[in-house]
Amino acid sequence: MQIGAIFPQTEIGADPGAIRDFAQAAEELGYSHLFIADHVLGGDPQHHPHLANSYYTHRSVMHEPFTLMGYLASITKRVGLATGILILPQRQTALVAKQAAEVDVLSGGRLRLGVGVGWNPLEYEALGQDFHTRGRRSEEQMAVLRALWTQPVVDFHGRWHNITNAGLNPLPVQRPIPIWMGAGSAQANTPIPTERVLRRIARLSDGWFPNFPPGPAGREAIARLRAAIVEEGRKVEDVGIEGRLRITGKQPEDWADELKGWEELGAVSVTVEARRGGLRSVDDHIEAIRRFKEVMM
Repeated sequence: MQIGAIFPQTEIGADPGAIRDFAQAAEELGYSHLFIADHVLGGDPQHHPHLANSYYTHRSVMHEPFTLMGYLASITKRVGLATGILILPQRQTALVAKQAAEVDVLSGGRLRLGVGVGWNPLEYEALGQDFHTRGRRSEEQMAVLRALWTQPVVDFHGRWHNITNAGLNPLPVQRPIPIWMGAGSAQANTPIPTERVLRRIARLSDGWFPNFPPGPAGREAIARLRAAIVEEGRKVEDVGIEGRLRITGKQPEDWADELKGWEELGAVSVTVEARRGGLRSVDDHIEAIRRFKEVMM
């Protein structure tokens, strides 16, 4: 099982040297990938009450992920680059395809595009997109992305997209780039997705990033997903599972239990998260992921 690390951009700031140090340390420690979040804008909680308890506001440092990954591609050699997750429906699809293909080329085929529909309507408003159709639109977007990544000339005419005999150049190294999905359920205030969202993951994705511990509720959700995968005519192994392991505030035996839990659930990888644990600097974050590796591996 591969072990990746969340890129702690909200806590290490905008210093290019800190970004370099963390990325290169993760690679040297043998982490399989960096998991990179996406928010174009952060709202001011004084004007947006729904952000009162949010981790992502106008005060949160959030790098533009494709630009960041272009930089990371140039300063690393092996570590994978995964968006976790890119809010796809608030972005122009052909532009995402172009940017992703470029990162894949520059990194030598190290990109995994994690996508989701997001939860914050203010970003959709600012970017001129419809928040209420984001789920359905994302399904068409995924078809367009895969077409643009695999065909030199695309002729596609759907509900939201019209491409008339045009294509990307250069095409990505991976054809297509893997598309994974991150999804919960905002309506139910739970990280367990609704049945409709699980069906979307089963039908369209190459993998899922569940955001819950490997307990009974998570076990049930993964079982439902796998049943849906089979009903969609796919193989269970066609859709990977990547767990999340928050390491701060826990003991090594807790880490071991969670890793074992994800392994028993058939996860192909786990991403380690050291955010939200009071760490103050890039050195603190590097030490956290170093200690995890030394203790567990």
